[in-house]
Amino acid sequence: MTDEITRELFDKLVDLAALQLEEEEAEYIRRQLNSQLTAIHELAAVPLDEDTPLAAHGVPYTLNTSAPARQDEHNPFPRPEIILSGAPEEEDRYFVTPEIPHEDLD
Repeated sequence: MTDEITRELFDKLVDLAALQLEEEEAEYIRRQLNSQLTAIHELAAVPLDEDTPLAAHGVPYTLNTSAPARQDEHNPFPRPEIILSGAPEEEDRYFVTPEIPHEDLD
């Protein structure tokens, strides 16, 4: 099977993500990503009955074997100025982040 993530595509993704990788790191990550895609294709090839629910898995979720799902709660930090004091730049109680260049993907 040929690599789905070619060096050209990988270099484009690295550039878009503004990463700086040594050659050895880049090739290692590219190989790992291609290995993951191969594993995904192998799993996708496993035949399933049509009536198998999409989210089915081997361990059923029951209240006897699993903790109940917790409720989402808004729990703000009591002193956000402590967190903001560690920011390189802050404006109106928000972190200021550098502009990320955008480019349309072909």
